[in-house]
Amino acid sequence: MPATDFKDYYQILGVSKSADESEIKRTFRRLARKYHPDMNPGDKAAEAKFKEISEAYEVLSDANKRQKYDQYGQYWNQSGGASGADPFGGQYGSFDEFINELLGRFGGFGGAAGGPSYRTTTASPGFGFNDPGFGFNEGGFGNVSSMSADSTAEITLTFDEALQGVQKRLIIGGSETISVRIPAGAKPGTKIRVRGKGQLNPMTQTRGDLYLTVKVQAHSFFKFDGEQLICELPITPDEAALGASIEVPTPGGKVKMTVPAGIKSGQSMRLRGKGWPLAKGGHTDQIVKVQIVMPKELSASERECYEKLAQLRSFDPRAHL
Repeated sequence: MPATDFKDYYQILGVSKSADESEIKRTFRRLARKYHPDMNPGDKAAEAKFKEISEAYEVLSDANKRQKYDQYGQYWNQSGGASGADPFGGQYGSFDEFINELLGRFGGFGGAAGGPSYRTTTASPGFGFNDPGFGFNEGGFGNVSSMSADSTAEITLTFDEALQGVQKRLIIGGSETISVRIPAGAKPGTKIRVRGKGQLNPMTQTRGDLYLTVKVQAHSFFKFDGEQLICELPITPDEAALGASIEVPTPGGKVKMTVPAGIKSGQSMRLRGKGWPLAKGGHTDQIVKVQIVMPKELSASERECYEKLAQLRSFDPRAHL
C-alpha cells in the first residue's frame, strides 16, 4: 500500500493503539450498526464508512495482522500480514459464529421433540448481512445479501389433520412454545404464515415471520394431483363388461358412482365437488381412475363360465393388428 494510501485504522475506529480486543470489537459493533446500509438506505457516504470501518476491524481484530500493521505501518500488507491469516483471529469456527457474536443475533430455530426444524431465508441481493454471516473478500467486506429475519420450516400432517384442520403446538428456538392453527383443506405445499415468530433482526430489533410449508403423509387410497384429489378404483371384469353401481370413498364419506358398461382399465371418471376442501368454500372434483383387476384364483364354477364365455365371445381386441 503506497504511503499516500495509508489508512489509520485506529483513527477510523476511534480507539487508541493500546485498545484491547474487547474494546475494538465493542466499538466496531456500535459503528457497524450505525453505518450499515440497511439502516441507511441510499446513503453512499454511510456505505463507504461501513466498508472503511469493516476494513479496519478486519485488520485490528486479527492479532497477527494487527502486529504487522503496528510494526510496518502502511507496508504491513507487503510484509505477509494477510498471507494465510484467519480474518477472525482464531476466535470463531465459522462466519456464523462471528456474526452471532458480533451482532448478538437471536439464536436460530431448532427442532424439538414433535416440532419441525427451521432454516433462514434471505431477501433479494443487496448490500448487507447475510445468513450464515459476513462475506469477507481480500481487503474487506464483500457484497452479500440483505438479511431477512423471516424463517421457514416444514410441518407434516396426517391426511385427516389436513382435511379437517388442526391446532398444533410447536417448539421454536429450543424453548418457546407456540400454537398454530392449520385450516381445513391444507394440502402439500400450502404455506402457513405465523406473524412475529421468525428470527430477530439485529438491526431493527424486530422479529420476522415464520412460514410453515405443509407436507401431508401418504394415504392408502387418496393422492394429490395439484388442486385435484385422485384415487384408483379396482373393479372386476364383469363390472367393466356389464356396468355397475359402485360405492366410492370420498373425503366426505362414500358415494355411489355409476360405472358404464364397456369401461376400459385406466379410464378416469369425475365426481364433481367431492374432492378436497377449498379455502374459498366448496370442494374440488375427485378423479376416479378405474383399474380392472383379474382374480388371482378361480373357483370351478367361475372357470367353467369363463371357458363358456371364451367359446361364445365374438369380440376380438386384436382384429386390427
